[in-house]
Amino acid sequence: MISLQQVTKCYNTSAGPFLAVTDIDLAIGAGEFVAITGKSGSGKSTLLNMLGGIDRPSSGSVTVGGTAIENMHENRLAAWRGRTIGFVFQFFQLLPTLTAAENVMLPMDFSRTLPAAQRRRRALELLDTVGVMDQRDKLPAALSGGQQQRVAIARALANDPPVILADEPTGNLDSQTGAAIFRLFGELASRGKTVVVVTHEHDLAGLIDRSVELVDGAMVSR
Repeated sequence: MISLQQVTKCYNTSAGPFLAVTDIDLAIGAGEFVAITGKSGSGKSTLLNMLGGIDRPSSGSVTVGGTAIENMHENRLAAWRGRTIGFVFQFFQLLPTLTAAENVMLPMDFSRTLPAAQRRRRALELLDTVGVMDQRDKLPAALSGGQQQRVAIARALANDPPVILADEPTGNLDSQTGAAIFRLFGELASRGKTVVVVTHEHDLAGLIDRSVELVDGAMVSR
């Protein structure tokens, strides 16, 4: 599902060039649940952003689902991203003025993957899948952190993307809730989704298929 070949990302800074990741070769299969680990500043989020087409490599190739995305035009890339990638963030990124169901419907509204009349029904089905259907008409402020993250996962699934990318999704959750979120990702992978998670949570390693560690932008395990 995902293939990176000799991927390097270099940023130009006031202090000079900064190599965020260097010479990454990585293959991730469909339905695999992979964690990217490493210390802060090791290049984890940069690597994840390149997998999702948010950032482009300075050199090398990124192929997702058979599509090479490193040189794709921005408009086409945005449309591809909406269909192919579901993002989950550490701080949930739910719109505070929308209910849980409305937040889940938002990607469908943008991508128009379903007729408008069917979007709420799908949103409720996804909220039920992640265990928070009873919170459907509540605003994010009325939800716990774990409930908000479950809504965010439902939103990431809205357009039925084959790939879920999560950046520190348990960073603001207690350990018990974090483990529950990782189990949910595992269930999604068992249903065929490819799940890639950036995490510091080494104690959750038993819940994933494989761990990839970065040190100073270089891969030391795969």
